[in-house]
Amino acid sequence: MSGYRNRLEAKVAKTLPASFQYEPRRFPFQITRHYLPDFVDETAKEIIEVKGRFTAEDRQKHKAFRKQYPDWTVTLAFQKPDTPINKGSKTTYADWCDANGIKWKQA
Repeated sequence: MSGYRNRLEAKVAKTLPASFQYEPRRFPFQITRHYLPDFVDETAKEIIEVKGRFTAEDRQKHKAFRKQYPDWTVTLAFQKPDTPINKGSKTTYADWCDANGIKWKQA
């Protein structure tokens, strides 16, 4: 795992170009004190955020981040993108991202 918070982050790290750095900086953020994304390519202004669970708080944070940092691209890398956003919901993590214009991929 070497330096990552979990095996899923280590797995995603192996698939990214060398331009991505792991947790290199915090973004000042309006709804919380800061946002520390998993992988950042500063030159391309691109973020890869690895998610096992995608909570209501996470969803709120990513919608707000898009508004506050519109020049950055965020891609959510889900362990299981077909997981419902909550019990009984037909909306999956991937569906929610599609509906909110947020890029996603299978981790």
